[in-house]
Amino acid sequence: MQKLYAALLKQNLVLAVSEANLVYQRQKRLNEDNYRCPSCNHRVMLVISQQKMPFFKHIHLITGQGEKDEHQRSKNLLCSALVANGFPAQVEIALANQQLRADILVNSKLAFEIQCAPLSDEEYEHRHHLYQQIKIKDIWLVGKRHYLKGKLKKTQKMFFRYSKAWKWYYLEIDPHNLEIRLKYDVRLEAIKPRVSYLQERFSLDEKGIKNFFSFKPNLNQRKSICDYHKQYYYLAKQLKEKTKLGLQVGQLLYERGKTIDDLPLELFVNYRTPLEKIAILKYLKA
Repeated sequence: MQKLYAALLKQNLVLAVSEANLVYQRQKRLNEDNYRCPSCNHRVMLVISQQKMPFFKHIHLITGQGEKDEHQRSKNLLCSALVANGFPAQVEIALANQQLRADILVNSKLAFEIQCAPLSDEEYEHRHHLYQQIKIKDIWLVGKRHYLKGKLKKTQKMFFRYSKAWKWYYLEIDPHNLEIRLKYDVRLEAIKPRVSYLQERFSLDEKGIKNFFSFKPNLNQRKSICDYHKQYYYLAKQLKEKTKLGLQVGQLLYERGKTIDDLPLELFVNYRTPLEKIAILKYLKA
């Protein structure tokens, strides 16, 4: 990787160390400017590291028309932070015989995808399957459109991943606030589609990425069951209003000659994974 210690900015030559000082002083944000290589005029990004002198690095990038600033900026910031940590990270790398283009290829075993636009299940499955074929783990970070809030949406389920340390987790990238948000030990309430999670924030810089990869939380103090009464009344409301869930459960209860009061307590209090259907349906179909 060729390091540059100067770059063109609006036709003026600027030093990496000077630009880094402006970032440290909060006079500008990291890589918000369009830096260019003095030799080839291709895009370069500023890499700031506590261990080395600041430098510029070429961005190997192919962008399509209409690619959102959020997506572009997120890729540059994350790649810069990874490079500062010693990873051979590169942006927009073709893989799988040109069938796939990784947003950020971290190394030979890991890639980050940053999803800001809508994504169909079919397109996600196609890309994820290609990563599996070439034995590269694909971790997805989502932009503002897909941020996880109180209620889980069907379109968010594809972005979840599981690890022993973090359990089910979800990653958000926020280039405006210069951070990655890790939402971990994500759970769904027993019946309501509401999510419960713990959260940790990491700055989009060398220190933040280092902390991100080494983060090991203590999960022993989490609440183990959800509120029975809230789940009961939610299901009763679904039955009364004949929603999709209400009609499903109502039909199964009728076929088995049962009422909502005949259902076991544990079906109302046990959390489920983000990808798991409500246990009542499984119980009534058994």
